[in-house]
Amino acid sequence: MKTTNALWLQCGACGGCSMSLLGYESTQLHDALQSAGINFLWHPVLSELSGQAMVDVLKDILKGTIKLDLLIVEGTPLLGPNGTGRFQMLSGSDKPMSQWLIELANLTKYCVAVGSCAAYGGIPIAGDDRLEGTGLQYHTNQLGGLLGANYTSSSGYPVINIPGCAPHPDWIVETLSCLAMDDMRPTDFDPEGRPLAYFGHLAHHGCPRNEYYEFKASAAQDSDQGCLMENKGCKGTQALGDCNIRSWNGSGSCLQGSYSCIACTMPGFEDTDAPFLETAKIAGIPVGLPSDMPKAWFVALAALSKSATPVRVRENAHNATIVHQPTRKKAPQ
Repeated sequence: MKTTNALWLQCGACGGCSMSLLGYESTQLHDALQSAGINFLWHPVLSELSGQAMVDVLKDILKGTIKLDLLIVEGTPLLGPNGTGRFQMLSGSDKPMSQWLIELANLTKYCVAVGSCAAYGGIPIAGDDRLEGTGLQYHTNQLGGLLGANYTSSSGYPVINIPGCAPHPDWIVETLSCLAMDDMRPTDFDPEGRPLAYFGHLAHHGCPRNEYYEFKASAAQDSDQGCLMENKGCKGTQALGDCNIRSWNGSGSCLQGSYSCIACTMPGFEDTDAPFLETAKIAGIPVGLPSDMPKAWFVALAALSKSATPVRVRENAHNATIVHQPTRKKAPQ
């Protein structure tokens, strides 16, 4: 099997994407990378190299001494202050990280943005964006970013985005493995460069509270079992990702842990109309309705659903535990 040289650089980030990567469970992470032929030239967590030795690797890539197949970026590229990029200098060098990224991106076979910060800007650009951060090829939902709207890697691909705060480790490892084996085609991605295998789903798909959603039996308190969309800020019907289909840490998801989906895979999730666990409303109607359904239809169907809600569902929705078990109607005598 051919060897695929990968370089993972960390920009303005919390390190959560690397931590998520370490949680890969389908097999041992090392074995998964090795079976795909992935050789990390450097990774901020997995590598021993540091200081000048690490900078020398980057310089050798720029000289053409070392071939770069996968450039993987975690965190928000920072361009401040005043467009200089000097808010984040690469340790041991005299160049901003943003400049290193531009030069390396022009040499790599594939450029991958891991996490919403690298893809769209993420948390560091919330509010007035004093850090002057951006994504690799998007600034929130606008094409452009650090590398520009027309950027393509040497293989002809734009930036491949694996958003999430943090992304599921399977999304990262499987995408990198497929790229290493040249096993992905343009049709495997959506128009924003996200792998359809994971982002062709809504986070709502597989939600354990779906019955409550169908009847619009909504939770009023954090401990309630009802649907979290109407009152508790859940955006699972608007967020892309197979989060409720593919277990996290082998056990669950945000919603399975009774925590609302904050749409962390979507551009601009960091700037919300209301606090994360509250639903923004106008005239009592949630602002964020399912992305692919006309508002008038949703309101009409919601009214019908509520009128047909079984007592069991209605009362269970407003309790922390099941108070009414499902029962079968007795057959007529």
